[in-house]
Amino acid sequence: MHNMAPIMFAALVIFLLLGYPVAFSLAFVGLGFGALGIWLGMFSPSFLQALPDRVFGIMANETLLAIPFFTFMGLILERSGMAEELLDTAGKLFGPVRGGVAYAVVFVGALLAATTGVVAASVIAMGLISLPIMLRYGYDRRMASGVIAASGTLAQIIPPSLVLIILADQLGRSVGDMYKGAIIPGIVLTTLYMSYVFIMTMVFPKAAPALPAEARSFGPGAEYRPVITAVAFPLVLILWGMIVLFAPKLGIDIFNAFVPGVGEWVEGLVVSEGPRMLAMLGFLAVIYLLYVACLRHAPKAFAMALGALFLLLALGVLWQAALAFHASWLALPAASGRGFAVLADLIAWVAGRWVYFAALLGLLGGGVSLLNAPSQPVSAAVWKIVADLLPPLILIFLVLGTIFQGIATPTEGGAMGAVGALLLALARRRLNFGMMRQALEQTTNLSAFVVFILIGARVFSLTFYGVDGHKWVEELLVSLPGGQLGFLIFVNLLVFVLAFFLDFFELAFIIVPLLSGPAEALGVDLIWFGVLLAINMQTSFMHPPFGFALFYLRSVAPRQPYKDRVTGEKLAPVTTGQIYWGAVPFVFIQLIMVALAIAFPAMIMHYKGSGPEVDPSTIEITVPTDENNGDLTGPPSFE
Repeated sequence: MHNMAPIMFAALVIFLLLGYPVAFSLAFVGLGFGALGIWLGMFSPSFLQALPDRVFGIMANETLLAIPFFTFMGLILERSGMAEELLDTAGKLFGPVRGGVAYAVVFVGALLAATTGVVAASVIAMGLISLPIMLRYGYDRRMASGVIAASGTLAQIIPPSLVLIILADQLGRSVGDMYKGAIIPGIVLTTLYMSYVFIMTMVFPKAAPALPAEARSFGPGAEYRPVITAVAFPLVLILWGMIVLFAPKLGIDIFNAFVPGVGEWVEGLVVSEGPRMLAMLGFLAVIYLLYVACLRHAPKAFAMALGALFLLLALGVLWQAALAFHASWLALPAASGRGFAVLADLIAWVAGRWVYFAALLGLLGGGVSLLNAPSQPVSAAVWKIVADLLPPLILIFLVLGTIFQGIATPTEGGAMGAVGALLLALARRRLNFGMMRQALEQTTNLSAFVVFILIGARVFSLTFYGVDGHKWVEELLVSLPGGQLGFLIFVNLLVFVLAFFLDFFELAFIIVPLLSGPAEALGVDLIWFGVLLAINMQTSFMHPPFGFALFYLRSVAPRQPYKDRVTGEKLAPVTTGQIYWGAVPFVFIQLIMVALAIAFPAMIMHYKGSGPEVDPSTIEITVPTDENNGDLTGPPSFE
C-alpha cells in the first residue's frame, strides 16, 4: 500500500503530460486507483462514500464565491475604459523620464492588479494600449513585451488575487490574512520591476527613450511642467486620503503633526471611527475643490496671495524637518558611532519623515501654480488626472479597505467591488448589454473551470489520502536536510519546475494540498508559505514557452509589419522570440522576490499585527464547584 501513492502520482503526471484536461485527469486517476485499491483490498470503499459530501461542500463554500465576483469586476473594468485612461494619464506623467512609459505600465499594472485580480485582463489591456506607444517611440521590443507581461502578472500576488483566494481555501487559512500578508511583497515586487527598468535605462539609454514633448502634452495651453507642478498638491491630498482610509490613526497623527490640536478636536467631536474617517475625507475633498476653483476662477491677486501662503507653509514644514534633522543628527554619534552606521541611521531618519517631504512637494507645487493662476487649461488637466486616478483608488478601498478593516468578508468585498465596477462603467457611459453579456460569459467559463478542477482534485485527494499518500509526502519532505529552510528551498524549486508545465490553478489544486501537511509538521506558518507559493506561481505565467501571459501578449502584439496610425511610419512586428526573451529577466526577478520573502519573513508575517501575544500554557481556568456534590455554582473564571 505504501507504494500505491507514488505510482498514483506518477500516473497523474503522465496523463497531464499527454495533454488530457486537468479536471478529468484528476478524477479518472482518483476513481481508477480507487477501484484498483478496492479490488486489491488496499483501499476502503468508505472513502468514496464521502465523495458526495465533498462535492456539495465545494458548492457550499462561500469563500470561493469571491472568484466570480472578482473576475466579473475585472472584466467590467477592462471594458469600461478605465485601464486605457489610466495608462494614458500615467504615460504622460512619467513621459519626460527615460523609460517613462515602462514605469507607467508597471504603475498601472499594480493599480489594475489591486482592482481586477485577473492577469488576462491586465496583460491584454496594457498590450493593446501601451505596446503601440512603446513601439512608436523606439522602445526595445524585448523590454517592452517583458514589462507588459510581467506587470500583468502582478494581479497574481497583489490582492484581490484569485490565486490567493484559492491558496487560502486549500491551506485552510483566512483570505483576509493572506491578503494582508501579500501586500508588502506585492509592493516590493513592483519596486523591483521599476528598478530593473531604471537599470536598463542607465545601461542602454536607447532601449527606453523619453516621450517627445508633443506626446506628453495635456492639451492646448496645458504644457507638461505647469500641469505637473499644479497636480502635486492634489496627489498629496489623495495619498493623505488613502492613509485615512487604510490607517485612520496614522491619518489623525498626520493632522496633528501639521495642525496641532485638529486631530484631537475631530476625535472629540466624532466618537466612532467611521464618521471620523468621513469627516477627515470631507475636509480633504473641500480643500481639493477650493484649490481647483482657485486655479480656474480666482482673481489674480487672491490666487497669488493664497500661493504665497502655500509657500510660507512649505517654509514652515521645511523648518520643522530641519529642527527634527538637527536633533537626530546630534544624537547620531552617541548612538551609532561612525561610518556606515551613521549613514544607515540617516537613511532610516529620512524614510521615517516621508510625510514631511510629501507635504513639502505638495505645498511647493500648489504655491507655484497659484502664483501663476488663473489657468483654465491647467485646472482642467488637473481635474482629469485626479478623475482618472481616483476611481481605481476608491475601488481599491471598497474591496481591500473593507476587508482589512474587518467591515466585510472577501466574498462581500468582491460583491461590492463588482457593483462598484458596474457603477464606474455606468458613469463612463460604457455599460451596455453586449459588455454585460461578454463579462458574464467569461466569468461563468472561468468559475466553471475552477469548480471542475476542484471537484477532480477532491476525487483524487480522497483516493490519495485513502492509500496514505499524505504520509508518504510528509515522510519524503520532512526528512529533507536543512529543516524549514531546506524544505522551503526544495518546495519552491519543485513549484518553479512544475510551473513550466502546469498553470497556477493546477498547481494550487494538485500540489498545495500535498505540501500543507509537511509545512505544518515543520512549523512553517501557512500564510507565509501560501504567499511564497503565490510569488513562485507567478512564474507559471512567464515561463517560455508555455506562460499564459506570453500567450495573451502574443494575441495582441503585431505579427506583421504595420503602419503606425499616428506617425504613419511602417514599423516592424514583435516576434515570439522577442516576447520570450523579454520575459526571462522578470522570471529571475520573481525568483529573487521568493528569496527575499524567505530571508525576510517579517514582510509577510506582519499580518499577525503587533498586539500582545498570549501563551496558551499560561492560561488557567478555574471552575467553581459546590463543596458537597460538585455541581457548578457559577461561571468559570479565566486568569
